[in-house]
Amino acid sequence: MKLFECQNCGQLLYFENVACEKCGHRLGFDPQSLSLITLKEARDGWKPLGRLGGSWRGSKVRFCRNAEEGVCNWLVPAEGSEDYCIACRLNRTIPDLGPPENRDLWRKFESAKHRLVYGLLRLGLSVPSKADDPDGGIAFDFLSPQAEPDGVITGHESGLITLNLDEADDAKRELNRKNLHEPYRTVLGHFRHEIGHYYWDQLVANGPWHERYRAMFGDESLDYQVALQQHYQNGPAPGWQENYISAYATSHPWEDFAETWAHYMHITDTLETAGAFGLKVEPQAGRKGANRMAVDYARRAPDFDTMMDRWVPLTTALNTLNKSMGARDLYPFVLTQTITAKLRFVHDLIADSTGR
Repeated sequence: MKLFECQNCGQLLYFENVACEKCGHRLGFDPQSLSLITLKEARDGWKPLGRLGGSWRGSKVRFCRNAEEGVCNWLVPAEGSEDYCIACRLNRTIPDLGPPENRDLWRKFESAKHRLVYGLLRLGLSVPSKADDPDGGIAFDFLSPQAEPDGVITGHESGLITLNLDEADDAKRELNRKNLHEPYRTVLGHFRHEIGHYYWDQLVANGPWHERYRAMFGDESLDYQVALQQHYQNGPAPGWQENYISAYATSHPWEDFAETWAHYMHITDTLETAGAFGLKVEPQAGRKGANRMAVDYARRAPDFDTMMDRWVPLTTALNTLNKSMGARDLYPFVLTQTITAKLRFVHDLIADSTGR
């Protein structure tokens, strides 16, 4: 995630900011230029201030309708008929906002979903809504188990992603993490995993990458429900850590791809944040090891190998910082050669699909 700057006063800004803390100007996110725009009020809308503004420079803009709910700061063209931004158009079902706690949980979902969409747009990927493309688009159902008599199962089917609202409740999510013996479980992680299933359908299935996928991840034609049942009954095979990023990835080739996709997004977005803050990792002890780990994250990684070379020192430093606070490792995973090869597959797949 990038950092931003107020075009009026130069104040440092963050992705979710809705107003400049220094000068008070209203802020809105432009999904076309992936920039946070300083705005000035105009008749029937707002106008971008200063140098930025993407393709809307000089034009009036409006806020997404969900800005009224306090869950979105993205912009749409003032002259258009669309009320919702590219991220909020993906919503098919939102929770009942009657219970006060549901609004807070929905806000956490929207924060994670907007970060997801930012990451996808940054990678150059198309993010169509089922409202525009019923067959090939994306839609989200955010469901509360208290309102669903049969419960809620998180999952993906033909572009429709269902998420259990309880996952936005920190206590309930932590309980699920412990019960499932997972080292990592976050709302954003759910979004990145489930969207991986969607892009498997779009970029891999029955296409030129399909056979390479099977050679790398396995044959996805294996019965999915049987594979999941066996996974939950027996758990992963001994030594799974050599070939899979997580225990859940061992359950089926589809899940292996989705987990790998999610981790690729973890890596690209976190490295961008490290670069935005101008971070350097330069250990002050262990001369040989320090030389191998010295990285300046403000310099753009030109290729996949450089990106991965930067990831290991960063996670080593972040995990050590977390331990200094008495917290769990931020990134409790080991990237073996096999796992790194799977990440390279996702990297090359996206590059080929987007022409980047």
